[in-house]
Amino acid sequence: MSLIHRRRFVTLAGAALAAPALSRLALADTWPKDKAIRAVIPFSAGSTVDIIGRVVLDPLSRQLGQSIVVENRGGAGGSIGSAAVAKGDADGYTLLVNAAAHSAAPAAYPQITYDPAKDFAAVAMFGVVPNVLLVAPSKGINTAKELAERAKNGEMTYSSAGVGSATHWAAERFRLSAGFKATHVPFRGGPEALTEVMTGRIDFCCIGISSAIAFITDGKLVPLGVSTTRRSAALPKVPTTIEAGFPDSDYIFWNGLLAPAKTPRAIINQLHAEVQKVLALPDVQSKMAPQGIEPMPLSPEEFDAMIAKEIVQNVKLAQAAGLKFN
Repeated sequence: MSLIHRRRFVTLAGAALAAPALSRLALADTWPKDKAIRAVIPFSAGSTVDIIGRVVLDPLSRQLGQSIVVENRGGAGGSIGSAAVAKGDADGYTLLVNAAAHSAAPAAYPQITYDPAKDFAAVAMFGVVPNVLLVAPSKGINTAKELAERAKNGEMTYSSAGVGSATHWAAERFRLSAGFKATHVPFRGGPEALTEVMTGRIDFCCIGISSAIAFITDGKLVPLGVSTTRRSAALPKVPTTIEAGFPDSDYIFWNGLLAPAKTPRAIINQLHAEVQKVLALPDVQSKMAPQGIEPMPLSPEEFDAMIAKEIVQNVKLAQAAGLKFN
């Protein structure tokens, strides 16, 4: 190959390599003007993740001047919807609203087709929601200790929004701390899990306050404890499960926004900034507070690091405790 041809080859090769980067930069400059944004919520409508997601996405859509189409794609503890986003275009028009189930997925579903850390870029944390331990009034159980004692004397069942969901993980944390066995009955989402507890067909569940607060207020469910290290402002009279005598039963149930990993950093940063503005809106805060949603401000990089750390912790916990997810 002559020197001229060699130089031309190198120039063309360099241009080819630079093209994707230039394309992403051009995309970041025009985003979000081209088309509607699709936000996948990998749990059913009415679930805690869905409720919080819509509280944020509605004003975010107005702020961006672009439609955000919400798609509920539940199943398998959130991993079905997450897998769809992981394979989606990294153009800022496909997003994922998820919760702590995101970092629990590798422990609960070792065969998942995506990597929750490597295939996603964390965008913004919406907040942390306390899970609340619940039973039906018909059970005649008024404290977490009463539930644990009854469970040790007989068979117990508990529901969740799916294997590996935050509702499953929180219940497992309590069960392990209390030292009793129980049969897990997973559903596609939180509303179904709550319904089964209210009817008395399932003994208990541990679910986000956002999904349960209306039923607690109406007296259809009895709250026995919250899974945070301090009491929730939404249920100030309800003790934490740690206060109730169950160490290491707390569980951080975060909710937030993620995007496919190769989404341009400029779009990630813009989205992060816009979400912070939304979270500061008085109207949004007035909707978050009664549902026990507490702020947990993190940068995208801090959020990414937290997810990576949780993945390792969850896998180790499942192995050490001998948890069998099926």
